[in-house]
Amino acid sequence: MKISIGNDHAGTDYKFEIISYLEKEGHTVINHGTDENSSVDYPDFVHPVAEDVEKENVDLGIIVCGSGNGANMTANKHQKVRSALCWTKEITELARQHNDANVLSIPARFTSKQQAVEMVKTFLNTDFEGGRHQKRVEKIACS
Repeated sequence: MKISIGNDHAGTDYKFEIISYLEKEGHTVINHGTDENSSVDYPDFVHPVAEDVEKENVDLGIIVCGSGNGANMTANKHQKVRSALCWTKEITELARQHNDANVLSIPARFTSKQQAVEMVKTFLNTDFEGGRHQKRVEKIACS
């Protein structure tokens, strides 16, 4: 799979942990995040991930910021993006199964790195159920 990842300063260490896991599993990773811990503006690193997903240049996206909220809001401004803010693997699983989430937003200040990697594993290995959820997903976009 080809994965786009972006992060702000709160998510730098998490990003490196996630990239290590993804590459070990044989995935291709496009890194749009900062590699530093000094303060940056999350939209600068989230929009490129959302654009990769929107243009179908990648299979899925992962974004990481302090609360996950700002990154999630930014990503969801893109029409073909369904970003889900998740803090457990159970919520991640439902976001994929019921909402066909194509971007995972991780709140670095509220999860451990181990939890984040577990959510990424779940995100990549859970399929959209379709069926009764399909018509709901089709109603998400505004255009």
